[in-house]
Formats: sequence, structure tokens, C-alpha cells
Amino acid sequence: MRCPCRPHLCTRFYSTKPPPVVLRPYQQTCLQACTEALESGATRIGVSLPTGSGKTTVFITLLSLINPPPESPRATKSLVLVNSVELARQAAAQTEKLFPGWTVEIEQGTKYKASGEADLTVATYQTLLRPARLEKFDPATLKAIIVDEAHHAAAPSYRRILSRFHPAIRSPDQLPAHALTRAIPILGFSATFSRHDGLALGSVFERIVYHRDFLEMIKEQWLCDVRFTAVRANINLSDVTVNSRSGDFNATSLAHVINTPTVNKLVVQSWLDRATDRKSTLVFCVNLAHVGELTTTFRSAGVNAAYIHAGTPAAERKALIASFKAGEFPVLLNCAILTEGADIPNVDCVIVARPTRSRNIFAQMIGRGMRLSPETGKKDCHIIDFVDSTNRVPGIVSVPTLFGLDPSEVIDEETIESLDARAQRVLELDELESGPDSTDDVPSPTSVTYTDYDDPFSLVEQSHGAPHIVQLSPYAWVGCGGDVYVLECMGKGYIRVQPAEDEENPEARYTAHFTPPTLPARTAMMLKISPFQKTRHILTATNLADAIRGGDYYAKTKVVKGPIVAGLFRTAKWRRTPATDFQRKFVASRFAKKDGTGLVPDLSKLTKGEAANIINRLKHGAMSRHQKKAKAQEKQIALAEKERQRKAREHVAVGPLSVA
Repeated sequence: MRCPCRPHLCTRFYSTKPPPVVLRPYQQTCLQACTEALESGATRIGVSLPTGSGKTTVFITLLSLINPPPESPRATKSLVLVNSVELARQAAAQTEKLFPGWTVEIEQGTKYKASGEADLTVATYQTLLRPARLEKFDPATLKAIIVDEAHHAAAPSYRRILSRFHPAIRSPDQLPAHALTRAIPILGFSATFSRHDGLALGSVFERIVYHRDFLEMIKEQWLCDVRFTAVRANINLSDVTVNSRSGDFNATSLAHVINTPTVNKLVVQSWLDRATDRKSTLVFCVNLAHVGELTTTFRSAGVNAAYIHAGTPAAERKALIASFKAGEFPVLLNCAILTEGADIPNVDCVIVARPTRSRNIFAQMIGRGMRLSPETGKKDCHIIDFVDSTNRVPGIVSVPTLFGLDPSEVIDEETIESLDARAQRVLELDELESGPDSTDDVPSPTSVTYTDYDDPFSLVEQSHGAPHIVQLSPYAWVGCGGDVYVLECMGKGYIRVQPAEDEENPEARYTAHFTPPTLPARTAMMLKISPFQKTRHILTATNLADAIRGGDYYAKTKVVKGPIVAGLFRTAKWRRTPATDFQRKFVASRFAKKDGTGLVPDLSKLTKGEAANIINRLKHGAMSRHQKKAKAQEKQIALAEKERQRKAREHVAVGPLSVA
């Protein structure tokens, strides 16, 4: 069947011949989803399969099902793009095993140079960035391109290569598009089909056509059984800096907290206590220094441990991994080298000694131990990670958070089934505690609820700025933000209550001061001097209610004596009369400067009391506190939105991919 819009893309061009290997049911379903997408006209599709699920078998089998399109009979070859020589060797070996009749070549560095004429070529993207190496692969002869670890595909380096083979993929260099007679299918496979740095995978792939989560695969026993232990450690991550692009911890900053003798000894002791019966333990560290020092700590405890890192020579790295696979030593440490593409099925213990805020990275690390390996006697894999005992930093991914549990939950050698059951109990308890909606038997409030209308121009609640103050005093106190409260004493000065700053008296929560006048305000303004005398300390209180009551008593006995005290009440008659022209002009002028728009609301109904409250609040710094708080809130909102987007990027689901 052909699509009338793009017949050269939508031809049914995949084969129905059975593959030469017995596929698992989910692999068959995945292949079906891929071939149906290709048949529908899609040419840039993604597949999300967890570590140990047989991605290489799936994509090689998929290539065997794709036939050259009728209009391009020469397109019989395939190209597999990988990001390391280890992955290149693995893919080539698996291809030769599955299809011994195919010619298979590797294009990588100086050691492996392909002819460009093999049935299947596996190439590292670093090598293909060299124009002479890329020119070997004629688009007219290619029937499909596989991108392994496809979450890297949106990076500029990958797009430089892929833009040569598909017109919808733009090179970051804005070079003229290659003249292509057809779009070569680009098929991406990854265990973590998302990017933590936010680069849109939609710039390369149209949609994800198949996805399986690793927890789901374990429950169905396609991956090995897992036991989880979360060790509570006294580590403080609150001062560790976070990468602004990825949202994960910066390695150097993280290492200052994690790579310490105390934490390293805890890691080793946890292994000695919980995992000495394990044959092959893989440890993930923060950086090179952490790898070296933690290895030394293992060896000091009598444990035969080795390590590899990005700077380890390829031959030495290959030999160490081969020895580890052979069981010649029990512990192998690494940093950022075995997170992807490591095929070491015998790993039966994984220690996550580097906290992360990325679910993808956490899944990649623990995924290294989830391959089935009955031939080595492996029955399950023990995952050990370390969580902050005080839960000071949100967003950290750990074993408890994978199951929706509190990070501080005690978890020791739990299975997926037991953790699922615990998570279900938490949900049930939450439902019981929340209970049905009801207004019956609602108890009377036993405490004051503190609410601030920080904006001094808020024309609500008589503009006093703090509704809770009404419950504490009948006088016309105003809230000025920052827990500061002022009572204007009828032109005889003012009383100010604010948080105490007395280190010698920790029980002192609030202080009250009285500031008497020197001259009338207008006279002082004309003389350009302060209208007030030196501030006097009145009292110290342990709570706001006592401070306000003390201020009230001082006002009526020391400042505003006799009948004039009635003017202090919020209900005073003068406060309900229309504002004076001076008050309106003052408030209007400050309104106009508030946001720079010059807009002023209708103040015709403004009362003297409301105007006095606004003016007093402005005089006592309410606006600056409001603006400071508003900026802080805007920053928090922006950070929360950034965090939401970061977590959303790690969510993988079948469907279209955004290009934004």
C-alpha cells in the first residue's frame, strides 16, 4: 500500500521472513511497532528499551527485515552509529553471530577502517566527524541507519553526521542541505530515551514507537531479580552546586562532600556487611579522585579492587573488564565510563556511591547489574545506594524515590515486590488520613493564622497589610512585611514591633520601640531634617501577641493619654471619612512610580484610615520588602518550573517528540 503524499517513503518495504533467533515476546512487539511505523511513512523513530533487554538483537533483526525501496535497489547496506569502541565491537560481534552470512566492518580511529561496502558497518560518531571517513558512506547505498544510545542524537556532533542522510535533520553549522533523492530511515535505540540537558530529541526523531520501563521488565522476569538496600549516611548535599543545564550535581562540588574518609569507609563497610558474598560488584563514583581514594579504601580493608576511568588506555581497560568478567577480582570501580554500553552480565552487585538528581543516570547505573546470567550462577543483583539521613535536598533520585517512597525510608535487601507493597500501603494510608470531605465537628481555631498582604497598595482589609493583627489588637496597627508592625500614635510618634536580634537571649522573639517626634512632619520636611527623636526600647517578648499587647499598653499610658486614645482604634470615626487631597496626591504619586506604568486606580473612595495605613507602610519599608519578597518568589517559581521541566524531560512515553 502506498501513501499518495510520499509514495517513496511509505512503500511497504520491510520483509516478513522470520529472524534467525528466537525473540522474546516484547522484542517481537517492538519489531512490529517499528515496521508498522516505517510502513506508515515515518522515517525517524525511537525505541526505548532498558539495559539488558537485548537492544542490539532487536535493531540488528530490524535491519534484516528492511528491504531496499523499489526506487533504490542499491540501498542494501546499513550503518550503526555508536559512541564507543566497546559498543562498536559488541554490535559487530552480535551481528556476526546472528547473521554469519553478512559482511561486517568497524569504522573507528586508526585501528578500524571500513571500506563502506560491507552489508553492515558499525562506526563511532567521533570517527565519522572527520569528512574523509564520513564520505565513505554513500546515501544511495544505505537502507537504514541505527543510532545506539540515541539520547545523544540531538547533540550537534550527531546532527552534523545525520543531516547528511536525512533532509529533516538540520546540521548545527547551517550548511546547505545535501541533495538527497530520499530520506534514509534513522532508527534510534536507547535505555534512557531523554536528554537531561534539555536538547530536544525531536530535532532528530519524530516519535517514540515503543517503550518498556526497567521495573516492568524485572517484574516480568526478563531482567534478573533485584534486592535493594538504601544506606542512610550523614552527608549534607545542600551546598553542592547544580549544573544549570543538566540539573544534576556538579561533579567537583559533589566530590567535596562524598569523597571523604568517613563516607568512603561507610561505603566499604556497607559492602563488607551486606555484599561480601557477591562475586562481581560494580561501583559508581563521582570523579577520578573519588575513584582512586575509594579504591584505596577497599584495598586497605583487604578487598581486591581495581578501577577504570576515561583516561585508562583502551587495551588496559579491555583487559581489566575481561578479568572482572572472569571473576578474577570482586570489585571494579569507575566514574562515568561504564554508565552506558557496558555488557558485563555477571555483575551481581551495584554500589551507587554518587548521588544524582537524574532518574536516567540512576537507572543507567543500576541497570548495569540487571542482565540475566544463569551461566555464572547469578541469581539476583544487590543494589546499594546512599541517601542523606536528614533529607535536606529535594530531587535526589534513590531506591526509595523510584517507588514513590520517602527518601528517609529504611530499606535493606528489599525486593521489588516488597517495595511495591510498601508504596501501596503509603497510598492507602494517605487516603485514610485525608478522609472524606466533611464540615461536621470542625474544631475552633486554637492559633492565629499569619497572613501578610505585602504590597502596601493592596486595597484590602483597610490596607493594614496583616489580617492577623486584627485578632491581636483593636488599635490600627499596620503590617510592613518581614514581620514588622507599626502603630502610628496620632502625630505623637510611632511604636514599631519587629523580630528580635538578641543572640544572648534566644527566647526573645520580638522587640518593641517607640520613636517620639521632634517637629511636625511638614515643618521637618521644609527644614529637610528628621521629624523624629532617638528611638527608645520599650519591651522584649517571646511572641507577637505579647509584643502587640505591650505596645498597646505603652501607647495608651505613655503616648496618647486621655480621650484622644480613641483615635488609635481601627473603628475610629475619623478613619472612615474621605481621604484628604494631600493623602490622595501622595498615594497617587507613589502608585504611579510603583511599576513604571504611570497608571493610578480610582482613589475617589479612599478613606483617611486607608490612606494613613498605606502611607505608614510606605514610610516603614513595606514596598522594598514587598519587592524583595516578590523577586524571591519569582526566582523560586522559575526554579520550580525549571525543575518540573527537567523531570518532564526524563519521562519517556510512546508518542510524538517535541522539537522545542
